[in-house]
Amino acid sequence: MNRVCLLLTSALSCATSGVTAADAVADYPNRPIRFIAPFVAGGPSDMLSRLLGQKLTESWGQTVVVDNRGSAGGIVGFDLGAKAAPDGYTLLLATGAGLTINPSVYLKLPYDPVRDYLPITQVTAGAYMMVITPSVPAKSLPEFIALAKAKPAQFNYATTGTNNLLAVELFNHMAGVKTVAISYKGTGQAVNAVIGGEVQMFVISPLVGLPQVQAGKLRALGVTGLKRSPAMPDIPAIAETLPGYEQIVWHSIVVPAKTPGPLAGKITKELVRIIKLPEVKERFASQGLDAVGSTPEELAVLIKNELVMYAKLAKQIGLKPQ
Repeated sequence: MNRVCLLLTSALSCATSGVTAADAVADYPNRPIRFIAPFVAGGPSDMLSRLLGQKLTESWGQTVVVDNRGSAGGIVGFDLGAKAAPDGYTLLLATGAGLTINPSVYLKLPYDPVRDYLPITQVTAGAYMMVITPSVPAKSLPEFIALAKAKPAQFNYATTGTNNLLAVELFNHMAGVKTVAISYKGTGQAVNAVIGGEVQMFVISPLVGLPQVQAGKLRALGVTGLKRSPAMPDIPAIAETLPGYEQIVWHSIVVPAKTPGPLAGKITKELVRIIKLPEVKERFASQGLDAVGSTPEELAVLIKNELVMYAKLAKQIGLKPQ
């Protein structure tokens, strides 16, 4: 059944029950909303979903419950979001990696990033930061590269999903070094592992990493954008050492693909308004993230373009789907 037929069926169902489609949208939401964060509590997805969930609760007068589903690099949460009822009562805070990198890393995914979701809006965009445990005797990225070349495969890095996995593997490829991936269930666990010296390196969101750097618990080697971040001007871009290196990360909100257009439009309008609130933009900027608030069409184009880009990149650096 195509999307037009689904919308007509929905409208007919409302009409036969004495309630028009417009009435159904006007009455939304009339019960609590589930907001799936596909990673464990304490990470960027959890923080962003709680901030946005709080704002939605304030504006709609209905409780927004954050549902942390941190397993299999976020795949469990993405799968839940894809299979949820298309009634507007389940939102998914989707990482760019889950939508556009995972298909190039995993042979079989239980969801399709284009077929199974309806784009709502891009929430943030920003660079990650590469950090190391202070016990590593390197004060800069060039020093770390020299150490890694002298000790191949003796430095480990934490990974919580495909975004930081690809970021480090691209670094390995461009720097000509070999570091070893160690998987963790969530950002909080990985951060503690780096602080404790269990692993030596991590590519992490500034939302979580910057406070640890400022406290002296982690040492920042660089940011993954082409230029330095205004929020972290003293931290060089990795591209200053490895020209052309870039790994931009972003978060978005999507809903199940069969969600009626008018309902998705109402959700989009409110979320874009919230994302562009001065206090929300300021909160994001303080953590090195740009508030976006895109249209659904712009988000759809971003997803399709990055699917192609990361498929090419994975092939270039020799990353084989598993």
